[in-house]
Amino acid sequence: MKKVLRWAALILGILLLSIVIAVAMRQHRVFEAPYPELHAIKDSAVIEKGRKLVMGPAHCGHCHASPASFPDVLAGKEVPLSGGFAFKIPLGDIYAKNLTPDPTGIGNVSDGAITRALRHGVGFKGEALLGIMPFQHMSDSDMVAILSYLRAQKPVANIVPDNKFSVPGKLVNAFLLKPVGPTEPIPVSVTPDSTAAYGKYLANSVANCRGCHTNRDLMTGAFVGEPFAGGFEMDTPTDSGTFLITTPNLTSGSGSVIQDWTLETFKARIREGARIPQSHMPWGPFSNMTDGDLTAIYRYLKTLTPVDRTVNSSLRKKE
Repeated sequence: MKKVLRWAALILGILLLSIVIAVAMRQHRVFEAPYPELHAIKDSAVIEKGRKLVMGPAHCGHCHASPASFPDVLAGKEVPLSGGFAFKIPLGDIYAKNLTPDPTGIGNVSDGAITRALRHGVGFKGEALLGIMPFQHMSDSDMVAILSYLRAQKPVANIVPDNKFSVPGKLVNAFLLKPVGPTEPIPVSVTPDSTAAYGKYLANSVANCRGCHTNRDLMTGAFVGEPFAGGFEMDTPTDSGTFLITTPNLTSGSGSVIQDWTLETFKARIREGARIPQSHMPWGPFSNMTDGDLTAIYRYLKTLTPVDRTVNSSLRKKE
């Protein structure tokens, strides 16, 4: 029996060592994806369009601003996208990168590489990016506008740390994490208006309403709930411990936070700002959206299949 146990221990040890070696060797997997032929231009109107997208519905500053400037982000102000904010999730500490045209940011990165990261989920070094950004189906013209604005920013020197994966995060990175790219044709341009069709584009391809208001697996990023029905639980570290907040249901089903809202109620609520300071909702940038943008999103949300679901979205202490 002892001999059998020794052999079993030896085999188990070899197996564990093999897994450790495999995980270590697969931490820097390189993925292939096309470099879109889109380039920044210096047209002031295009740069202004990009500024409105970046500081409005695309809410880039909500993640890529420095932590010190977050009060200005909440106030809807334009801020440098110098990076450094850490997402502390089960996968580890994921850092938002410096997006200013400084050598420590995107100064030495091509337009094609930036667009590939946004559209195909492949980073500047060929690594798979977490499926956080919703820009896979952003129109070519909007992508060019954002590129043009990013290039027009004032450079800010800020070296952002590399992501620090936890042990489960390293396993996910080694075997599960893959780039998220387009699943349908990319529009050349989308005309802004107040229709539900434009609201669908904003809610899914720019503002990431679906990304937060649909339940997801935090280990893989995969959607596991009904679209826009809420239930995505996020951690909020504070000096008093870690708190949880859950995204509410945005369909018209019973229990929806907007079930009985009028258009004017919806617009007023978005522009009111955060009632819970620890909210992950980008209230500041969203307050910069035009009446047309908000009308379009509201009309689109009202077309969604109603899901009956009541979500407790209040802030509560994590046990």
